Amino acid sequence: MKTTRTDISAYITKDGSQIRELMHPSLHGGHAQSLAEATIPAGTRTLLHRHGVTEELYHVTAGQGSMILGDACFDVAAGDTVLIAPGTPHCIEATGAGALVILCCCSPAYAHADTELLEDGAP
Repeated sequence: MKTTRTDISAYITKDGSQIRELMHPSLHGGHAQSLAEATIPAGTRTLLHRHGVTEELYHVTAGQGSMILGDACFDVAAGDTVLIAPGTPHCIEATGAGALVILCCCSPAYAHADTELLEDGAP
């Protein structure tokens, strides 16, 4: 199965990021994982959240940011990859002049039901 980014509509997910599901079982087949592109506009951040079952990889493709991962806080930039273990609270902020763009790989595939927000309000 092949998808093309320009043919995929974006939506806002529970954590406040703009998501394009590049490959997801509910849309494209497969069953064990999903791949999405997340865009966080400059000066904004996602809501602090965690996933009970899902393991995630964030691979930064553009921009600069600051990531909270459990008790750690660190900077990220294009080329960096972060492993997010299930149950780990996390959020990410776009700190550069432009948007922060991340490829998010989830196993099992991303599901809204597996996303627990740990704070209220807009990102």
